[in-house]
Amino acid sequence: MSVKQTLLEMDIPASRPDDTRNALIAKALMEDSSGNARLMESICERENMLRALKRVEANDGASGVDGMTCRQLRKFVTRTWQASKQALLDGAYRPLPVRGKKIPKPEGGMRKLGIPAVMDRLVQQATVQPLVAIYDHTFSDSSFGYRPGRSQGQAVERYRQHVEDGYTHVISLDLSKFFDRVNHHRLMSRLEQRVKDRRALKLIRTFLKSGIQLNDLVEPTDEGTPQGGPLSPLLSNIVLDELDKELERRGHRFVRYADDIVILVRSRKAGERVLASITRYITGKLKLKVNGEKSKVARPWEVKFLGHKVTRMYGATRAVTHPKTVARFQDRIRETTCRKRRVSLHVVIADLNQFIRGWLSCYGRGLSQQLKRALNRWIIRRLKAWLLKQWRKPKTKIKNLVCLGLDREEAVKLGNSRKRTWRISGHFMLNFAMPQKWFTQTHGLIALR
Repeated sequence: MSVKQTLLEMDIPASRPDDTRNALIAKALMEDSSGNARLMESICERENMLRALKRVEANDGASGVDGMTCRQLRKFVTRTWQASKQALLDGAYRPLPVRGKKIPKPEGGMRKLGIPAVMDRLVQQATVQPLVAIYDHTFSDSSFGYRPGRSQGQAVERYRQHVEDGYTHVISLDLSKFFDRVNHHRLMSRLEQRVKDRRALKLIRTFLKSGIQLNDLVEPTDEGTPQGGPLSPLLSNIVLDELDKELERRGHRFVRYADDIVILVRSRKAGERVLASITRYITGKLKLKVNGEKSKVARPWEVKFLGHKVTRMYGATRAVTHPKTVARFQDRIRETTCRKRRVSLHVVIADLNQFIRGWLSCYGRGLSQQLKRALNRWIIRRLKAWLLKQWRKPKTKIKNLVCLGLDREEAVKLGNSRKRTWRISGHFMLNFAMPQKWFTQTHGLIALR
């Protein structure tokens, strides 16, 4: 029997409070009408698996250790699903080790990613979907990371509201290598408090213990939830929900987005006392490590939270994009418009649009109109310099500039100039040949608005 049929049989009226309705949905996912555990059946249901398959295909991403791509997944699942489903229900499913990859962090150091095989990614996604319905409604209202209907922007706005309410000092907590240090025993004991299906618990444990492959060698994973799979974000919220509940019990104002945590207090002295107390709780109870060098008590305009800082001007608070975030944005634009890239303008603009669209959704609200205009002009100039470099020969430059409507005499001057492309890109005559609307309207470049 499907979850949808179970819910219909339970006849949950729409007028029921959300908490009651969510609790009944969670119960329907975990137990049948006789009280028997059925979470694995919920995971393996056709509707749930199809939704997971579409999500994995939409996210795409790199292949795992077996080399299978997301495009090949649907055919593979169609061919092998009955055997895979039986293995899942019998508790015999064994995931492959995740493919290890290290990427540089924006502020130094390396971040370790674990890329699961696409079939394992599908099973993880199918496992996450019912677990979200079971757990999400129990999480703290001050938690925003990796939760449906919640966003980074909402977390920043909640942080700003606390500062507006007079909480003038911020405790910025940095959990050192959080995803690599999650204690498996504590995590499984937390899961066992709600999940009674032993098969589902065994499946999650096998994912945690599947190992990580680096340079053809498989390393065991005795702790941590490697970033890169669909399961890790939810498990991290389950681990840190214990911290959320402790902060609520103590009556603190706080905001958490995954492992980014800020606690707000009214004085530096209170902040230092809370920082010491919470550090003891995290290390002693949660078995995690607090980075003492990066964790601090500071004023809101001195703290970077989710790429923003909160300032106060003329009695009002405002969340603005942090200068370091803008600097990283410019670094990425420089990389995309590197004059050594030998690709078409269409490809460069497509890459820019993909990045700018995602970046604006996270940080766009904190940019002033003046800064947006300045960044737009700078991006256009980067593109002009890139184009001039691609044209290379003076003859080609002259021909293309004339085609763009520039007077031939001016085109000859610019085409034969010995100045470097960046200096020429700022020439006022190029504003007539390649104005901003030529890039935005003709070639579809997204402007910062």
